[in-house]
Amino acid sequence: MAQVLEFKLPDLGEGLTEAEIVRWLVNVGDVVAIDQPVVEVETAKAMVEVPCPYGGVVTARFGEEGTELPVGAPLLTVAVGGAEGAVAEPAGTAGSTSASTPTSSSVSASASAESAVSSEYSGNVLVGYGTAGPAARRRRVRRETPVAVSAAAPAVTPVAVPVSAPVVPQGPVPVISPLVRKLARDEGLDLREIRGSGPDGLILRADVETALAVRARPAPAPVPAYAAAAAPAPGTPVAAGAGERIPLRGVRGAVADKLSRSRTEIPDATCWVDADATELMAARAAMNAAGGPKISVLALLARICTHALARFPELNSTVDTAAREIVRLPSVHLGFAAQTERGLVVPVVKEAGGRTAESLTAEFARLTESARQGTLTPADLTGGTFTLNNYGVFGVDGSTPIINHPEAAMLGVGRIVPKPWVHQGELAVRQVVQLSLTFDHRVCDGGTAGGFLRYVADCVENPAVLLRTL
Repeated sequence: MAQVLEFKLPDLGEGLTEAEIVRWLVNVGDVVAIDQPVVEVETAKAMVEVPCPYGGVVTARFGEEGTELPVGAPLLTVAVGGAEGAVAEPAGTAGSTSASTPTSSSVSASASAESAVSSEYSGNVLVGYGTAGPAARRRRVRRETPVAVSAAAPAVTPVAVPVSAPVVPQGPVPVISPLVRKLARDEGLDLREIRGSGPDGLILRADVETALAVRARPAPAPVPAYAAAAAPAPGTPVAAGAGERIPLRGVRGAVADKLSRSRTEIPDATCWVDADATELMAARAAMNAAGGPKISVLALLARICTHALARFPELNSTVDTAAREIVRLPSVHLGFAAQTERGLVVPVVKEAGGRTAESLTAEFARLTESARQGTLTPADLTGGTFTLNNYGVFGVDGSTPIINHPEAAMLGVGRIVPKPWVHQGELAVRQVVQLSLTFDHRVCDGGTAGGFLRYVADCVENPAVLLRTL
């Protein structure tokens, strides 16, 4: 007789308490192997594929795509331990409180599906959008202890999906992420009709949203005179509930919570200065001309930041509000802002103070690519002590950003552009950048903040200043 086991949403670490179901990877009636991914969920940190810790036949799934579940909530039930598995009947009509009764169906289970299940299982979770990936992209998480349910007892009341439910084939359409595919599926949009604007025809979220906007656009019609007269005057407020509502959850919700907390708790102030970056750009060009991996401007600015923080450690700290203490941190874990399709994320370069410009360039490139692919792990997004915000990539000169709580400061870098500049007593065209420092006024005063920013500007204008501390 098969034994029906209940698999719950495991603890995904980093203090995460809930996750949203993005996509089911199995259907009721499917045979799953041990450690096979069964569902893709989105947490406040990253996309995660959750593997099942045992093998057998899926008898029920809990929750539809788009549903948020707390850690410990049931995900699915699996019949294991025999050649026959119980398959849950479809749920009754709406409002019915009776439980579904499992029935037996012959399923040829593999040997791995019939293996004994330990009470504590540790498996691999692939963090990312894909359904498969190299071992380097996997991390360990603790599994909930499987709960045995007698096959003869009445089943719980899941929202069971019928085995015969039709599955719409997706086909080999190149899509940047399952979220984009889900958006198209929810709106009844055939991805084969879309021409992707990404590399090699890759379909991006913007492509799907454009197609939906075109489809929803009504055909133009003549407006009667009486209708024009009855139209609301410009500036008339829109009725509540008439606009589009976008849930603040997942990564966007986590960012919103952090920014709100930062603005509420931290008394921030901002100072800024223009700097002549001509010599810094010339030094970078000389480094890259010497051969070897190319050095990025962001890596050079990171090197300058870490040396400045060594001189002004007040800015590499955090405030313990409960103890009313300033905690100066021993290492610099440098965060940098990265814009992705899922919103703003801040990956963290660990131990940035001990890295060379070449090492920093490689780590920035790795984390940026992971951010774009949605494969950043929670460890990649936590533990920062200072943030470098290169908003110049958006074509702007200055900004007063919100500090990344619970850090104490953020250095902003605008675009580097040719501008008139007085150089050695004469007017010349130089490469100029605006630098800004937003800091927690509790950890230092304006003198310290100004000293830090002036040192950064001096290093940008004359990179040889760094030689004194190397």
